[in-house]
Amino acid sequence: MQHTNKLIFLLGILYMTVTLSSCQGVFVSDKEKEVVARVGENFLYKEDLEDLVGKNVAKEDSITLVTSYINNWASKQLLMSKSKVNLSEDQLAEFDRLVANYKTDLYTGAYKEALVQKEQDTIISKEELEAFYQKEKENFKLSEKLLRVRYVELPPQFLNKKAVIDKLKGFSDKDRMYLDSINVQFRKVNFNDSVWVEASRLINEIPPLTSENEQLYLKKSQFFEMQDSLGVYLTKVVDMLDKNEAAPLQYITPTIKRVLLNRRRLEYLRKLEVDIIDEAIKNKEFEIYEKQE
Repeated sequence: MQHTNKLIFLLGILYMTVTLSSCQGVFVSDKEKEVVARVGENFLYKEDLEDLVGKNVAKEDSITLVTSYINNWASKQLLMSKSKVNLSEDQLAEFDRLVANYKTDLYTGAYKEALVQKEQDTIISKEELEAFYQKEKENFKLSEKLLRVRYVELPPQFLNKKAVIDKLKGFSDKDRMYLDSINVQFRKVNFNDSVWVEASRLINEIPPLTSENEQLYLKKSQFFEMQDSLGVYLTKVVDMLDKNEAAPLQYITPTIKRVLLNRRRLEYLRKLEVDIIDEAIKNKEFEIYEKQE
């Protein structure tokens, strides 16, 4: 009990000193650092605990946080020490090699990505997109039906449904103006019939439309009306592409851009590796010694 009280007292003092010192911002040497705990030749300093103690944290909670952190730190140090004694030399050598490789990969990876972000051109021209599409479009087969549609969902009690149907079918500039003028009365609307959408997305928007009955309604140039207790669904199918057909360029443009940017990135990194070696050889920073027979 006395040992526990002493520990709590010391942690209380530590809490106060950490809180006060966090406001001072004084630079000190290693010799001047205040030691909190030691495991073998490894030391935990008071400054390592400063970020644990928030200004609005109660003293009791801060003591708990500090105690937990110290115990966790000590546990890791002790396990690390035990591992160096009990693991074989081959295991230790292999782990050291893995750590060194990971450190190298971490540094070089971050550096290369920073160069890519700074130097790589991220603009893909229309000509590049079109050229890639024409060459590779057979590799971009649709996994489901695609459609371009105009769509309006009306409330069940909507009075002038026939006018909306006529305007949605015709869709001249005058028709579009009329529909826009009353669209606040619609529950949902989509007039952008130049965008391709998946059949599954349309099925989610229209409850009476299902994967079982879609063949009856989802046809090119077809207009259909469906209704349930929630609303009236008016849809004009402007165009349709079936499953396994080549995906349209507009639909897969984001995918093509990612592919082209990734190719450009890999080419940049390959050139970077060649250039950095050439420069090192030129500056006599890198050389390979011939094996002596």
